Amino acid sequence: MTKLRDPSSEDEKPNMGRDIIAQIKDRYAGLSQAERQVADAVLSDVNAAVAASNAKIAQKAGVSEPTVTRFCRSVGCVGVRDFKLRLARSLVVGELFLTVGETPVIADSDSVPPFWGSVFNEARKALREVEVQLNPARLNTAGAAIARARRVIVLGLGGSSSTLAEEVQVRLFRYGVSVIACKDPYLARMSISTLRSDDVFVAISATGRAREILDCIDLARHYGVTSIAITAPDSDLANAAEIALTTRISEYPDALTPSASRFAFLTIIDLLAAATGYAMGPEARENLRRIKFNLVSERPGAGLEPLGE
Repeated sequence: MTKLRDPSSEDEKPNMGRDIIAQIKDRYAGLSQAERQVADAVLSDVNAAVAASNAKIAQKAGVSEPTVTRFCRSVGCVGVRDFKLRLARSLVVGELFLTVGETPVIADSDSVPPFWGSVFNEARKALREVEVQLNPARLNTAGAAIARARRVIVLGLGGSSSTLAEEVQVRLFRYGVSVIACKDPYLARMSISTLRSDDVFVAISATGRAREILDCIDLARHYGVTSIAITAPDSDLANAAEIALTTRISEYPDALTPSASRFAFLTIIDLLAAATGYAMGPEARENLRRIKFNLVSERPGAGLEPLGE
């Protein structure tokens, strides 16, 4: 008789392959207040947490030692020893992504501001998540569609998505792509109405739920326009678009720091622009050469400088 595997017994075994930093952040919202204090203490200085004793971590977090043990189990570890081993492994394979580096000198300040580490770490995490989650084949398909397009309309609503739409325009026009960024859904609907089957509509939404954007996707598909979405996976927008470029980013629980998904979407936009440029080939390079030539003639510089930034 075949013995069935007991799922609960699996949880009692250390799993060194799991990313403990990601588990802490993913489970943060479900932790108790005291356990969150431990999470904050650990994430604020991972190097120190690896070397610190149970008592030191508890002291830094302002909690009892048993709370530290409960926290370790809450984030999927057998105990404190298992947690410390996995934390150390995270540093070995990815210290560059987890530490801020040397403390910068800040005028009129005795210490680094409390948001310093979280902003840098969340940006690094966003880059890692895009690299792991984004589908390269879809990216190349999207870039090829834009490279062939007669016209491209980009729509982003709200503070972040609207600026991201403008970023797409900035990235693409330098290749010679005829691209317009829209922030207004009514203007977008009018613009999409003038598109043809050899054109492209790009929609950007962090949630993928905005009704106005979904309506524009439906309109684009009605006219046979290729639709590309930069959004969250399994969202209404991702399901409605012909090509979905998606990444899910768990946000760090600090309302005063920038959204980590913004870093992820900017990375996707850079990758999409690069895919478009490579698909266009010599034409894109010639347009960039012309831009650089005319910029240098007006503002002489040396070496490889940002192109038109």
